[in-house]
Amino acid sequence: MQLSISNSSDKPLYEQLYVQIKSKIMSGELKEGEALPTIRSLARALKISVITTSRAYGDLERDGYINTVVGKGSFVAARNEELFREENLRRMEEKLSEAVEIARMSGISDGEIRGALDLLLGD
Repeated sequence: MQLSISNSSDKPLYEQLYVQIKSKIMSGELKEGEALPTIRSLARALKISVITTSRAYGDLERDGYINTVVGKGSFVAARNEELFREENLRRMEEKLSEAVEIARMSGISDGEIRGALDLLLGD
């Protein structure tokens, strides 16, 4: 699993790790039941603290993306369709907000925005 952590990012290291692993799960790159690297091996590979890696894994487990089995490791959780849908809905809303902001800065009317969306939807 390829991950990259930046010390110069404004996001904390554990959050960078969380976002990247979550993204790989959401995209299907990491499959249900697939084992994640151990906390220690991932920390060593990324040259970060075990505490940082543990925090990211803990947050991923809390949010339902992974399951940890004591003595066995951490694994990608079964895909929760409601969680998957909600995450994609949130991402869609972010992108639409960006598009509306660009349109408004460009003087594009609400009617033109709706028309463009109707075209994209095929209506």
